[in-house]
This record gives sequence, C-alpha cells and structure tokens, in this order.
Amino acid sequence: MSKGKKMVSRRLLLRAGAASLAGLAAPAIWSRVAAAKPEVGEKPNVLVCLFMRGGVDGLSMVVPHAEPAYYRARPNIAIARPGSGSGAAIDLDGRFGLHPSLEPLRALYREKSLAVVHAVGSPDPTRSHFDAQDFMETGTPGRASTRDGWLNRCLAELEPGSSAFRAVAMGGPMPRSLWGRAPALSVGSIESFGLIGPPRVRQQLGAGFKALYADRSNAVERAGRDALDAIDVVDALDSRDDSGSRAQYPRQSGALRDLARLITADVGVELAFVEIGGWDTHARQGDAKGQLANRLGLLARGLEAFHRDLGDEMRRVVVLTMSEFGRTVAQNGTGGTDHGHGTAMMLFGGAVRGGRVYGKWPGLEPEQLHERRDLRVTTDFRDLFGEVVARHLGVRDLERVFPGHTFPAAGSSSRIGVFA
Repeated sequence: MSKGKKMVSRRLLLRAGAASLAGLAAPAIWSRVAAAKPEVGEKPNVLVCLFMRGGVDGLSMVVPHAEPAYYRARPNIAIARPGSGSGAAIDLDGRFGLHPSLEPLRALYREKSLAVVHAVGSPDPTRSHFDAQDFMETGTPGRASTRDGWLNRCLAELEPGSSAFRAVAMGGPMPRSLWGRAPALSVGSIESFGLIGPPRVRQQLGAGFKALYADRSNAVERAGRDALDAIDVVDALDSRDDSGSRAQYPRQSGALRDLARLITADVGVELAFVEIGGWDTHARQGDAKGQLANRLGLLARGLEAFHRDLGDEMRRVVVLTMSEFGRTVAQNGTGGTDHGHGTAMMLFGGAVRGGRVYGKWPGLEPEQLHERRDLRVTTDFRDLFGEVVARHLGVRDLERVFPGHTFPAAGSSSRIGVFA
C-alpha cells in the first residue's frame, strides 16, 4: 500500500472511530487508561457519589418533625409527624424522620449502616443551579475559574493504579467532578459501551483499531489501545449470566445496576459518579404520588437494591448523596418550594457510623434562617466530602483536593465524625 493510501485509510479509520467508540469520554482527549484489571492484592475501597441534580428539598427528604416552625411554614405540603397515619414521616431519632417514600432505607438506618448529615451545603449563597452545581463539582465554591473537578483531584492523590475503571461516570456524560488530568471513563451502560454497529462491523473496526494502535508508541496510540482493552473487559461482563443478581432494581436504576456489576467483577473501580435529576420541585410538592415522592421512591429502591446486590462488598463501598442546594423553608403559591440553601445528604456503607443524624441543627424560626427564608448551612460540604475521602479512601492532603479550604483540626468538636 502506498504512503498516500495508508494515510487515507488511517484517516478513515480514525473518523469511523470517532463515531464508534461510544461511552469513552474525557475532558479533552481520551485519558490514558492502562490495563483493565487492577494489580493483584487487596481490593480497593470505592466511593460512589450520587448527585441529585435540581436542588432536593432536604426538609422533605429528612423531615424536622419536632420543629413547630416547619409545620407553620408549610401548611399544605409538610410531611406529617410520625404516627399520624398514612403519609407520615418515618421517625429516626425523635427529632427527624425520613420521607415515607424512603421506606426501603429504614432498615439501613436501623442497622446503623445509613447516616444523615443535615443543614449541609455550600457557603456560596447562589441560587443558580448551574453555578451551584459547578461549585460543588469543582469543590471551590464561589470560584468560577477552576477547571478540574474535586473527584479528579482526589484520584490524583490516591496510590497509582492500573485499572481503566478507577474512575467511572455511570449512565451519562462525563461530569464536571471528574474533569481533569487523571484518567476517567464515562459508561452510558454496559450494553452500549464500546464500538457501535452490526457485529461484523464491530469486529472489523476492532481489528482495525488494534492494528492501528499496536505499538503504543505515543500517548494517542496508547490511549486508543487501552480504550479497546476496556471495551474487551466490558464485553466479557456483558456476556456473563446476570440472572444471579441478588436484587431487583427499578427500571430507571440501570446505572446503579451496572456499577454493581463493575464493582463485583473486581475491575478496579475506586471512584464512581451517578446522577438522578428531577428535584426542582416548584409545584405540587406535597402530592403523595407527585414528582418528589416518586423521585424519592426511585432513589430509595435503587439504593436498597444496590446495597443488597453488593452484599459483603459493601464493606469497602461508601455511597454519598449530594445536591447543589436545598429549598425554601416556606411553601410557595403553587404548593412547591423555590431554590434555597442548606439541605440534607446521606451516606452508607463501609465504616460509616450510621443510625444517626449529624450536623449542627440551626432551627427554622425566621431569625434562624439564611436571609430569613432558607435553611442555614452549618456544615460546609467540603468538610463532609473531605472526611469521606480521608477516612474511607485514605487521602492525606485534603488541601490539594479542596484548595483554599481550612478543615477542622483533628479532634475538633466541629468535625462531623461519620466514620468509626
């Protein structure tokens, strides 16, 4: 083949690859991904970040049922006190209760696997979804110039690993949290991850790519070949019999189901990102079968299935829920709530000291609120996230993960203390 024809063939193959390598993503070019299996030895701990995009109402998710001000502010949409009949909150500690749609998580709390941190959020007062999400994902609230995400910086602080799946975003595009220099993968689903096209076309493209990237002589060729290695691993997972799953997932929880398969297959996952949208509840928030109740029910069933599916593997897995901000304390004119400030976050698994609601509760009387309308933030989200990555993943230099933030000193009463 002449040099000119070879160049054309290479160009055509690269063009085909751009449309065919579905599911592989990075901030700019394919990140360098090495072997698909981790090194022999102890399995790594795993952090799963579940982002509830839209600003979840923490006061409905984890109800402050001992606060008379809560019921005064929400005469039509407040979750009823525990023991008051159908639709009542599920009592946790005499002060707080879970939304009734979170019933599947009650057992985890009783088993001291599930913990709640209330009045947590960003110190930045923005009520813009886009700004607040960016600030939470970059880990630098109020600073719009940050390019990389806190999870990517966290990955750079961990011991080097050889797995292509060390950091994965499941079920969607690469989130801002994982942007950066460290390698990360975006996996739409196990079934769709890889080369697109009929079987014969996929086989031909795969063979062509492997020949094209055979020598790994530069970063682009190494990235291309290692991406193909990752596809081979997922293809092997896809061909396995999945009938032995220990859990029944809701249809909309495919990302959690696929993540459980990656974790149990021991392909080296250390950081994972999953998101669930639909939390911007400006209207009819109190409906028993409305948007908020349905989304919380989906969340609870998906997390309970994930916990059941992983079984003993949950000892090395922590799930952390987060949302960019909470909602107003008072209901609005359409039976919903508007963009607020503080909210509630949940975590379970690993060495989490569950069965407790953490955080300094600020109260809901008008003079106790942020700008006399929102739940005040008393726990900076960076303190919570930092404690998780330090205690669960072993990150030592939190300043490199959350630059510019001063963390509570060891032994300080302001530390959250969610880990044993």
